[in-house]
Amino acid sequence: MGLGAKPGGQQQKAREDASALVKWARNNRRAITSTLFLIVMLIGFTLANTDVFTQFKTYRSVMIALPISMFLVVPLVFVVTAGEIDLSFPSVVGLASYAFASIVDHGGDPLVGIAAALTVGAALGYLNAILVVRIGLSALVATLGMNFFLRGLINIIVEGFSIAIPEIRDTFIHNLLTDDPIKIVDHLGIPNQMLWALAFTALGVFLYNRHSFGVRVHCVGDNPESAAEMGIDVKRTRTMVFIFTGVGAALAGIFSVMINFVWWPTTGDGLLLPVLAGIFVGGTPAWGGIGTVFGGAIGTTIVAFIETGVIAAGLTGFFTQFFYGLIIILSLIFQRFNGGRVR
Repeated sequence: MGLGAKPGGQQQKAREDASALVKWARNNRRAITSTLFLIVMLIGFTLANTDVFTQFKTYRSVMIALPISMFLVVPLVFVVTAGEIDLSFPSVVGLASYAFASIVDHGGDPLVGIAAALTVGAALGYLNAILVVRIGLSALVATLGMNFFLRGLINIIVEGFSIAIPEIRDTFIHNLLTDDPIKIVDHLGIPNQMLWALAFTALGVFLYNRHSFGVRVHCVGDNPESAAEMGIDVKRTRTMVFIFTGVGAALAGIFSVMINFVWWPTTGDGLLLPVLAGIFVGGTPAWGGIGTVFGGAIGTTIVAFIETGVIAAGLTGFFTQFFYGLIIILSLIFQRFNGGRVR
């Protein structure tokens, strides 16, 4: 054997490693594409305004509110993968956060408020499941109608009045969830809510890719008849994804109130289109059966940086929607050529 030759075992191991890497890249190509698109976009924004996008405070300002959308995107990827859609989440955010804010405003323990908000969110998710899964209504129409119904209910209850809860500032639960009590994290300037959102995303990735629940969701979204023949409870799986979305919406509402110290009757409004855009930009197609939780989180980040980048580039706010549409269309084109309707 020559001095430069590799033993056969090492060559075989190298080929196996390369094959595993290619397989991993192929299986995660949608998330990889979204990540590359985010990097290219940030490079473009940096070139447009180096002073703004080379300062960490720019990224920190985005990370303050970004977690709200991430708590919504993660469970919605499950819903879309299961072949459904949920358009009621903006109002679920509003009603669940109202439960939290009203309890704290009346002197209740914030932990009780959090439990109440999560219960409201899960209950509303189950109500959506009853309409769609049990009664058989169209998910698109039923959840859109529920969105208007719940927002109207909120306005009837509060009659346009907001709830301020400044007393929650500096409490243990507020410091734990939204401040920077850890010295290392405080030095980096990363808001705690971002860390919680990343932990929630990691949980979603695990459930989606490594847990039997994710397998059932994929099978149901791909072919519900075949999934039923395999012994999967299709109705139960679809019900669980709607409940999961309600819980995610409740978390988004809780963090929104904690960040702003105020609950408004419009809390949750304005999230519908950016969150849905984040799902599809991240690489989860609308036809069900496949998707990516990590890509959804990246897609949400892409959408979150658009307005900051447009303003930093010296353009007026009138260009924001134009670039929203442009970047969404371009990313979808890249995703389309990156992989067709293959499950």
